[in-house]
Amino acid sequence: MTRRLLCMTYELLVVAALLLVGSLLALLWLPGGLDGVSGVARVSLQLWLLLVVGGYFVLCWSRFGQTLAMRAWRLHLTTSCGSALPGPLRASARWILAALLLPASIMWALLDREGLFLHDRLAGTRVGHLPAATRS
Repeated sequence: MTRRLLCMTYELLVVAALLLVGSLLALLWLPGGLDGVSGVARVSLQLWLLLVVGGYFVLCWSRFGQTLAMRAWRLHLTTSCGSALPGPLRASARWILAALLLPASIMWALLDREGLFLHDRLAGTRVGHLPAATRS
């Protein structure tokens, strides 16, 4: 579980970068720039940023089984049976559940017999460790 928590810390850096770039793009597009972010424009910006971050996770999980941070920590996401990558629907469910339940999900993992996070248990996914690359 320690490796997964450290991976989440690394993931925060990636998410911060996505939020900065996404905000910059949106603010350049919004009329009035920084001064125009109120009311509907603010809600639109927030939804855009959720879409950017969610799109990053769903795309990475469903296509590669890993985000950038998971790759660095040699973690891999599969379905609960461990044989396939999660599809976009399952990856989306995992992201939404993780976003809504993260603190409870971490506490759940301390008590879960397999050490799964609550969002993984509910979405039918699991995070596994990849072996270290062998050098020849």
